[in-house]
Amino acid sequence: MIICRAVLLAVAIVFMTFCRPGVADADELAEIINYREHSSLLSSSGQPTGEQLRAIGAGGFERVVFLAFSDHHDSLEHEDRIVKDLGMQFAHIPIDWESPGKSDFYLFAGLMQREPEKRTLVHCQVNFRASAFSFLYRVLYEDVPMDQAKDDMNSVWVPNEVWQTFIFDVLEDNELSPNCDKCLWE
Repeated sequence: MIICRAVLLAVAIVFMTFCRPGVADADELAEIINYREHSSLLSSSGQPTGEQLRAIGAGGFERVVFLAFSDHHDSLEHEDRIVKDLGMQFAHIPIDWESPGKSDFYLFAGLMQREPEKRTLVHCQVNFRASAFSFLYRVLYEDVPMDQAKDDMNSVWVPNEVWQTFIFDVLEDNELSPNCDKCLWE
């Protein structure tokens, strides 16, 4: 009888440690390419694996937004099905690396604004597109100071000329200057 209770207790501890719904191990999320948590509701990253998508679902994420083309050699085949089977919402907005469009950003922002309380992972292949879109969204819709959002984006990459022009165009559309005390765009 004592052995049975000990076994049941051990099973309960294992379940509580490894199978808690809504909780992902921070180490699992950190394994995702260039994973960044911008807030409790918004994270960005490069392409997660199927196993990492399960960790994302276990971590309480409710939506995954994919910003690259699905025919890229590093894309996860059937990502949409995997995400939906895990009970999360999936959105795909393919962004042309060489020609990001303002309409693509506004489509993304509209999606995010419809349900801003959904915990969301925005990803692309290596978190370049996703970090740029996250930067703009945070500055324009979440009132995050530009220098803070830029530091977060720059922890992944410094936008090249194409992406800097895109970012400046979206900011200008919203009557914001890209210049701030700590914002060096070089």
